[in-house]
Amino acid sequence: MSGSPRERLAPAAFDIPEEAIRSGRYTDSYFVRARQILLRDENHPNVTMQIFQRNQAIICGTDEAIATIRRCTDNADRIEIKSLFDGDEASPYETVMAIEGDYAGFAHLETIYLGILARRTKIATNTRRTVNAANGKPVLFFGARFDHFLNQQGDGYAAHIGGAQAVSTDAQGEIIGQKGAGTIPHGLIAAYAGDTALATQKFAEIIPEETRVISLVDFDNDCVSTALAVAKRLGSRLWGVRLDTSGTIVDRSVIPLMGEYYPTGVNEILVHNVRDALDREGFGHVKIVASGGFNPERIARFEANGVPVDAYGVGSYIMSGSFHYTADVVLVDGRHCAKVGRKFKPNPRLRPVE
Repeated sequence: MSGSPRERLAPAAFDIPEEAIRSGRYTDSYFVRARQILLRDENHPNVTMQIFQRNQAIICGTDEAIATIRRCTDNADRIEIKSLFDGDEASPYETVMAIEGDYAGFAHLETIYLGILARRTKIATNTRRTVNAANGKPVLFFGARFDHFLNQQGDGYAAHIGGAQAVSTDAQGEIIGQKGAGTIPHGLIAAYAGDTALATQKFAEIIPEETRVISLVDFDNDCVSTALAVAKRLGSRLWGVRLDTSGTIVDRSVIPLMGEYYPTGVNEILVHNVRDALDREGFGHVKIVASGGFNPERIARFEANGVPVDAYGVGSYIMSGSFHYTADVVLVDGRHCAKVGRKFKPNPRLRPVE
C-alpha cells in the first residue's frame, strides 16, 4: 500500500463505549483523579498535549483516537486536534498528534487514545513489513485467533492500512467493507472422516459460488497427494490449496529429500513439491497459499529463492511486539510547561482535524 488516505473515517465508524469511557472505567485512575481535582477546583488550563512514539512506524489509530476524543470529551467543539493520517510513516519521537483545549475536558482520555494508537500502529507496521517482504504477493491477515475477539474490528482496519488484502472475520472487515475470507478448517475435514477432498467438495457445493475455494491440504501430512486429490475432485472450481504443516512435522513428500536443509513445517522443498505435482497433472491454475509461522524475514527468503508461493497467510507475527506512545503536556495557556526532557515540537506534517 503506497501513500496514505487523505480522508478520515467518521467518528461513527467505530464501536466506542462512550458512557463507560466518560465514567473513567477504562482509564488509569490517576488520570480520572486528576480530572476530578481540576473540575472540583474549577481549574481549566488550556494545554497543548503532544503525542509521539519511539519507532520507525506506520501510524494507525489516529481516526479512532480522534473519534474517541470527539465523542467522549467535554465541550468537544472547543478541542483542537492536529494529526498525521492513518498510513503515514513516522520517525522515532516525531509528533504524530497534538491536542489543544481545556485539560479538564480530556484528561480522562489519555489512557484510551494512547492504547488505541499503540495497538493499531503495531498491526499496521507489522503488516506493512510483511507486505513489503512479500514482493507484491497478497498477504492474508490471520490474526483473529491470537487475541481477544473485541479487538478484531480495529485490527482488521489496521491490517488493511498496512496493506493486507484480506481478513479472516467479518468483524475485521467491517470498517473496510470486506467479508472474512479463508480456507476450510481441519475440524471440517475431521467431520468428513479425514477426507479432505470430500470436505472441500462439500464446501464448494454449499458455500456461495463467488467464494474462493481454498483447501487446507496438510491433514494427512501428505500435501502433494492431498492437493492432487482435491484438484482432481474439484477441477476448475478449486482456486488454491493452503500448506500449513506444523513446524515440528516433516511432510511425507519431503522425507526422501532430507539432508541439506531444515525439513520441518512449510519449507521451500515442500512448496516446490506441491507446485510441481499440480503442474504435471494439469492443475497449473491452482494457487498455493503458505501459512504457519511466517514473518518478513522468512517470506523474504522465500521470495529471494523464487519459491512458488502465490499468497501468504500471516497471524502471530503481525500481533507481536509493541509500539508504545507517550503523551505530554508541553504548553499551558500558551507558555512552555513540560517535564524535563520534553519540549514543544511542532510538526508541519500534522493536519487540522475538521
